[in-house]
Amino acid sequence: MRIYITTQGAKIVKEGDILKVKKENNTYKTIFFHKVEQVLIFGNISLTAPALHVLLKNNVDTVFLTRNGRYLGRLALPESKNVFLRKKQFLLLEDKDFALRIAKQIVKAKMLSMATLLMRIKRTKKQIICHNKAKEIKDLIQRLDHAATLDSLRGYEGRASSIYFSALKYGFIQDFGFSRRVRRPPTDPVNAVLSLLYTMLFNRVYSAIRSANLDPYPAFLHVPDYGRHALVMDLMEEFRVIIADTLTLSLFNLKILQDKDFEIQNVPKPQSLHTEKSPLSTNQPDVTQDPLGLISDTNSNDLFDTPPQRMTEAGLDTAQDNSGKRPVKLTSQAFKRVIENFERKLTTKFFYEPLQQQITYEDALYAQARQYRKVIEGEAALYEPLLLK
Repeated sequence: MRIYITTQGAKIVKEGDILKVKKENNTYKTIFFHKVEQVLIFGNISLTAPALHVLLKNNVDTVFLTRNGRYLGRLALPESKNVFLRKKQFLLLEDKDFALRIAKQIVKAKMLSMATLLMRIKRTKKQIICHNKAKEIKDLIQRLDHAATLDSLRGYEGRASSIYFSALKYGFIQDFGFSRRVRRPPTDPVNAVLSLLYTMLFNRVYSAIRSANLDPYPAFLHVPDYGRHALVMDLMEEFRVIIADTLTLSLFNLKILQDKDFEIQNVPKPQSLHTEKSPLSTNQPDVTQDPLGLISDTNSNDLFDTPPQRMTEAGLDTAQDNSGKRPVKLTSQAFKRVIENFERKLTTKFFYEPLQQQITYEDALYAQARQYRKVIEGEAALYEPLLLK
């Protein structure tokens, strides 16, 4: 179980054998910590020392984020005792052939999923430009085998991402001002949602990696650096399109999110973007029934696959905006709605080919981390990322 705490000014306290989220004399949430795997704390929320000790003692992954969902840090839990596995991870950093091979698998899978999503937009929205952009990405995929270094491979990935995001806007039924990926700060509603979902995805992949007793720092596609969870960034790449991007399309196209759910910071709010809060609706559309946001043309059980024998921060794109536009953020109620539907998305089942059975996206995150461990330990030859098909 994962707990999201968003009530500003609240305090997490220990009372007997439970934790409570309290503000003044009101209790907003009760946490049975022995049932909790992760607690995500957004913004101005404090913990008492006894509550902090309980979370650490029970190995609860406790994540701290800004009110708008930007990742800040987490409580340091005990490291894996499998020193031999961690040693193997670090030794493989010096194996350039291994590094390039596994990084190519990750990049190729991500690019294939991007091209597939653009082709779906082309078929359902009749946008020929998406066909052309998908073809450009596929042409780049053909050239990946010629990438002799990790730097050149990263160049291909960067070019493919730029092409992809320039065309993704055609998948939305309304123009929300999105034209490219901008992270710091997000300057339109779509980028605001993408940033939040990528951060949520980052934390889930981190948990999966730690569950597999892997060290989250050494990796190949993303350059290892001081304090950088490079392996988390590597393994989340295959899930960006499959989980975050498709969910973003669903949230907007099914009108779960609308103009009124966003506000512009530090400027007078235009008529189309205001701070009116819309309560969580029990009648809102179910994103899991149309997982590609009104651009699906196949049964949802047939959307995902793994490539046969195939093998840059939390969505944490480095793109920054220099246009002078003001940051756009979700209202508090819309923020909760995004989290609610992210959780719903992760419980959706699909056919997972390696196990030949239906599993949830949540389970797939852990399964892929375990598969990666097998590659590191030499039990499997190639890492096989998931594909959108």
